[in-house]
Amino acid sequence: MARSEITIDLSALRANVERLVIVADGAEVWAVVKADGYGHGALDCGRAALDAGARALCVATIGEALPLRSALPDTRILVLGPTAPADVPTAREACLELVVGEEIPEGVPVHVKLDTGMGRWGISELATPDRNVVGVMTHLATADSDPAFARRQVGRFAELTAPYPHLARHVANSAAALRLPESRFDAVRCGIALYGLSPFGTDPADDGLAPVLAWRSELASVKRLEVGDSTGYGRRFVAAEPTWIGVVPVGYADGFRRDLTGTTVLVGDDCCPVIGTISMDAIAVQLPATRSLGTTITLIGPGVPLEAHARVAETITYELATRIESGPTRATRRVVGTS
Repeated sequence: MARSEITIDLSALRANVERLVIVADGAEVWAVVKADGYGHGALDCGRAALDAGARALCVATIGEALPLRSALPDTRILVLGPTAPADVPTAREACLELVVGEEIPEGVPVHVKLDTGMGRWGISELATPDRNVVGVMTHLATADSDPAFARRQVGRFAELTAPYPHLARHVANSAAALRLPESRFDAVRCGIALYGLSPFGTDPADDGLAPVLAWRSELASVKRLEVGDSTGYGRRFVAAEPTWIGVVPVGYADGFRRDLTGTTVLVGDDCCPVIGTISMDAIAVQLPATRSLGTTITLIGPGVPLEAHARVAETITYELATRIESGPTRATRRVVGTS
C-alpha cells in the first residue's frame, strides 16, 4: 500500500443512481459531477451514472466540462456556474448548456436561473424566454434543514414558470429529490446522493444509498507512551497512563482535516480515537494494545462513515469528500465495480 489507498466502487454509484431514478418518479436524473465528482472522479462517476440511467451531467465551470466533453461527445452537459462572456464561444464549440441570469448569449442553449430564496445567482422575475432558452431552474436553500422554506421556494418557482410548460424545469437537489416530491418537476439535479452520502448527515442507508468511497492506510509506527509523554504538535495529548499509540501516514494535506481530532477510525477491527494534533502528513491513534506495523487503518469505509467525521469537524460531508487528495503523489486510487 502507498501512504493511503482510495477505492471508488462504481457498482455502488450505479445502485445509487438506480435508486434515484425510482425516487424521481418520472423526472430525469441529472448527475452533478462538479469538483471532480465531489472528490470521487468526475469521468468515472459520470460514465457510471449515465450507464445507470442518468440523462445529463452537471458541472460548475466550463473548465470542468471540457474533459468530460472530450470523453463523452454525445452527453448532455450543463454548466451550473456563471460563465464569463469571453468563455461563451468555448461553450458553444463544445456543445455545452449554460445557466444564466439576465444576459442570454447567442447560439448556445441556456437555462435561466430564478432566485426564489437562495439569495445568490439568478433573477427574481422571468421575462418571456427567447429562442435560446431550453430550461429554467432555481436552487433550494434549505431542502436538507427547513422543508417549509424549501416548499415556499418551490411554490414561487411553480408560479413563475407555469406559463412556460415547454421548458425543462428543474429545482431539486439530492435532499429535495429524496424528501420533497413536489420539487421534482422535469429533472432532479443530484450530487451528494450519487456518492452514497446523506444530504441530511444521517445514515445513507435510511434513503437506500450506499457509500462509493473508501479510504484506507496502515500503521507506520507503533509506540508506547509513558505517563507524561505526549504525541504531536503542541502536546495536545499527554498520556495520563501508559498508552499504546499508532502513527498513520495521512494528514491534513491528504484531506484528513486538522479539526478531526477526536474522531474515530478502525485499526483492523478495533474502533480507535484519533488523538493529539493532526499534522500535515500524519495522525496518531490510541490503540487498545500494541499492534503490528502494516495493520490496516480504515479512515472512511464500513464502520467509519464520512457523516460521523463531519459531525466531529462540525461541517458537511460535501466539504470533507471534496478535500480528499487522491492524486498519485499522495495516494493510490483504485476503481472497482467497472462492469
